[in-house]
Amino acid sequence: MPIAGFTRRILPIAALIGSAPALAQQQQAPDTGDAPPPEPTEVPGAQGGAIYTPEDFARFAPRNALDMIRQVPGFQLRFDDGSRGFGQASENVVLNGKRFSSKSDGLESRLSRIPAASVIRIEIVDGASLEIPGLFGQAANIVVKDTGALSGSFAWRGEVRAHYAHPRFTNGEVSVKGAKGPVTYTLALVNEANRGAAGGPTTIYGPDGALLERRRSVLISDSDYPKLSANFAIAGPGTSLSNLNLSYRRSYERYNDDDVRRREGLADLSRSIRSPYEGYDYEISGDHEFTLGPGRLKLIGLERFETGLYRETAIFTRADDSPSFGDRYRERTDTGERIARGEYSWKMLSGEWQAALEGAFNRLDKDATLATLSPGGDFEPVPFPGGNGRVREDRYEGSLSYSTALTPKLQLQLIARGEYSRISSRTAAGALTRSFQRPKGTVSLAWAPRKGLDISLNVQRKVGQLDFGDFLAEVFLEEGNANASNANLVPSQSWETEFAIKKDLARWGTTNLRVFDRRFEDYIDIVPLPGGVEGRGNIDRAHRYGFEWTNTFKLEPLRIPGGRLDTNLILQTSNLTDPLDGQRRQLSSLLLREWSFTFRHDVPNSDLAWGFGADSQHFSKYYRLREVGRDYEGPIFANIFIEHKNVLGMTVNARASNLFDARQRLLRTVYSGLRDRSAPLFFEDRDRLIGPIFKLSVSGNF
Repeated sequence: MPIAGFTRRILPIAALIGSAPALAQQQQAPDTGDAPPPEPTEVPGAQGGAIYTPEDFARFAPRNALDMIRQVPGFQLRFDDGSRGFGQASENVVLNGKRFSSKSDGLESRLSRIPAASVIRIEIVDGASLEIPGLFGQAANIVVKDTGALSGSFAWRGEVRAHYAHPRFTNGEVSVKGAKGPVTYTLALVNEANRGAAGGPTTIYGPDGALLERRRSVLISDSDYPKLSANFAIAGPGTSLSNLNLSYRRSYERYNDDDVRRREGLADLSRSIRSPYEGYDYEISGDHEFTLGPGRLKLIGLERFETGLYRETAIFTRADDSPSFGDRYRERTDTGERIARGEYSWKMLSGEWQAALEGAFNRLDKDATLATLSPGGDFEPVPFPGGNGRVREDRYEGSLSYSTALTPKLQLQLIARGEYSRISSRTAAGALTRSFQRPKGTVSLAWAPRKGLDISLNVQRKVGQLDFGDFLAEVFLEEGNANASNANLVPSQSWETEFAIKKDLARWGTTNLRVFDRRFEDYIDIVPLPGGVEGRGNIDRAHRYGFEWTNTFKLEPLRIPGGRLDTNLILQTSNLTDPLDGQRRQLSSLLLREWSFTFRHDVPNSDLAWGFGADSQHFSKYYRLREVGRDYEGPIFANIFIEHKNVLGMTVNARASNLFDARQRLLRTVYSGLRDRSAPLFFEDRDRLIGPIFKLSVSGNF
């Protein structure tokens, strides 16, 4: 197709958003040889759902359920938001109408281990209609039937960068799925490997604009997370169903940042940063459910533990051979989580009820030291009492939920919840124990006034999850900053409202709009602490609101058979009262806007696909007591790819990324004292090259 003709067909898409439904009634789609897009179909027990069968994904040649869910028009995966315990659902994908029972396995990893051949259909419905407490908005129910036959899948994802970075050859996974009697099992070996790097100039200016220093730096970041996991599902005896999840992971991180500094009127200075981390974690979790009386009882348990040693060393060497100087920070942390939960579900008063009790016990033990480099070349300890200590939280929660269809097209879900928590911390400064009682709850409505139109509203009262590391002091040698310990932290609370509308555009695709509003109490950010220091603390009020607009446009009506365009736009803003100067500002490092698009063309009557895309993000400034800045990568990342779906039975995808030379940027102002009463000390402008990135992935089944 000539480029000019192709452009003429792509440009009108934006104008078609409003007119697509009318045009769809006037035109007939060309015969592409591919399965037609699914018509919205009523799902039993759900409102306004659409069903996608394997034939609808045939042209993409999917290997697993993840490949399939990624091609559902307008659907966005929602990942675990770190919510407390096992309470409400936060991921928007379920399997055979039930939540995934493991917390350590990511959603994408779990979906990639479900062979495409096992998927009967994917139901896209409003989460409130699935009668799973806490699930709302657009959700996917993947209906799977296991044949019991032994099968497996594998994927390898290589990457090479043009500048600075080491090649990535160790990213991939292999999994085996089978059954023996009533037991279905999945075994997987995964390594999530990353190789990142950037390099370039940094310029330091004085308050008067005079040049103070030029730097040239290169950072290299490598990480590997090999993990072995096993999942077992057991049917029976009788009406019982059980799941057991086991996982063990090692963590290896290496971060080097070297620069040379040329200073006006002074000897050159070199800085070397070394930040390795090594550790491991494991999880043992499971559930067992069975019929009891008029309903079902489900018992859930989890034990999770992680330990690791992190070190950061910064050494400065002068070109005039005078003694080097620097610092070393070291911390060993042990964290653990233990959860016991019981859920009883039954039908009554034309609805589905669930009563639940949960006990969660979280812990952190941290041993941190700080040392400075002496003229003799040895690191000598520096007092750092705030970095050592322990934190414990014992939390108990009860909930009662009710889901019902008010009308054939209107679904209601109510959840009343409450929690009691006891938080204790012990540091060199002493011990402190506090207890809290917090009400929580959710109201969700899902309305499907007609086929192809779904509207939902969700209002919830939520309690956030604390990061126990915020209770203790921490040093950041690379940035020259530190957080002091704060034993008075409390979990944030919020009122969160979300309104969503999804419109099916027939053979033109789908459009989805999600509007959200979140009002926080005890919001956690950097705040002034006693003694003139700073650390993580609570701010009385904060507000964040915005919208996300997601679209999938099918391009067959524009005579591009096999073509589709996916777009996403996020716009949001926020406000809080700065704890230092009392002025209104944005939340620190908040994503203010993001846009992305992907064009994909599956060439009819062939195994070839190709495409291109781009995305951009813009964040708000971050705020510390003596510093304000913006740290980001961009402005635009662009990529192009080509894919063959049958190379000796495998799918091979080659991709070139960062074609528009997105950079790693840091723009910051450092003050001589507290920023509300001090003059700027210097301005820093960092501009590092990332360069083009080349990726090759190979995936298949056996």
